[in-house]
Amino acid sequence: MAALPAYAPMLAQLGPLPEPDSDYAHEMKWDGVRALGYVEDGRLRLVSRNGKDVTVAYPELAGLAGATGGHAAVLDGEIVAFDQQGRPSFTALQPRMHQRNPFKIRQLLVTTPVTYLLFDVLHVDTATTIALPYTERRRRLEDLVHAGHHWAVPPYFTHGGEHTLADSRRLGLEGVVAKRLTSPYRPGRRSSDWVKVKNVRTQEVVIGGWRPGEGRRANTIGSLLLGVNDESGRLRYVGSVGTGFTDEALRWLGERLAPLERDTPPFEGITREEAKGCHWVEPVLVGEVQFTEWTSEGRLRHPSWRGLRDDKEPSEVVREEG
Repeated sequence: MAALPAYAPMLAQLGPLPEPDSDYAHEMKWDGVRALGYVEDGRLRLVSRNGKDVTVAYPELAGLAGATGGHAAVLDGEIVAFDQQGRPSFTALQPRMHQRNPFKIRQLLVTTPVTYLLFDVLHVDTATTIALPYTERRRRLEDLVHAGHHWAVPPYFTHGGEHTLADSRRLGLEGVVAKRLTSPYRPGRRSSDWVKVKNVRTQEVVIGGWRPGEGRRANTIGSLLLGVNDESGRLRYVGSVGTGFTDEALRWLGERLAPLERDTPPFEGITREEAKGCHWVEPVLVGEVQFTEWTSEGRLRHPSWRGLRDDKEPSEVVREEG
């Protein structure tokens, strides 16, 4: 059998729920990290949204290779970790996303296990499935994958999206994704066939510097300086974030930022006052914040840190409207 072809994940647009009488299904939006799973020759290979092989980070998912009835396949889904209340938590997933040390991964298998929540199939054996409508791909996925301890195919809902969105709020989830029932899978493209509807506002950001802390954080990072690419691809300053960090996150960030030091700010649009006392770094690390709104000056209001996103490239980071 020929090797499975490489695919890029289809992306969703941020927006409101489609009209109640439109032909959309609704899935829960899982607060994790996207990954394509390639099942081939009895093995599973996991690839992040930006094309990195992340298989080594999630050994408990290896058994998925035996859960497709002997079929080769390319699967799409979200790797999630759960908090103490049993809710998907991006913060809980952070140590798993970045860890590559086999000994530490074995420890994390016990303290922070992950689950691979599958929602699409792109290829089975020698045939691509991306041209099939959403409903047919979902049927094939459900027939193909046998549930296991660390992977599952969550349900989708075809009744009004308002009910599913309300359930997502009640369960403390990130939101829903509305998917057009007749839509094909469009690798690497962002399409209105998939619409993500969030319960909270989040924004991907590029780290361009940091300010030292005060008090108990005097010897570490006090806040991160953040940027977002504008329409011309220039990194524009959008503010700083100083809340939402655990001690472990601050230690990890300090280690990642230390070798990236530079003499000048990487941002456009930062004022002299905003730049006072800052340390600058090469803008190569991507993170994510939660915030309340954009100000008229193009700054994030009340941002809170959620974590690093090694699955995103700095050039992909733009202001997410909706």
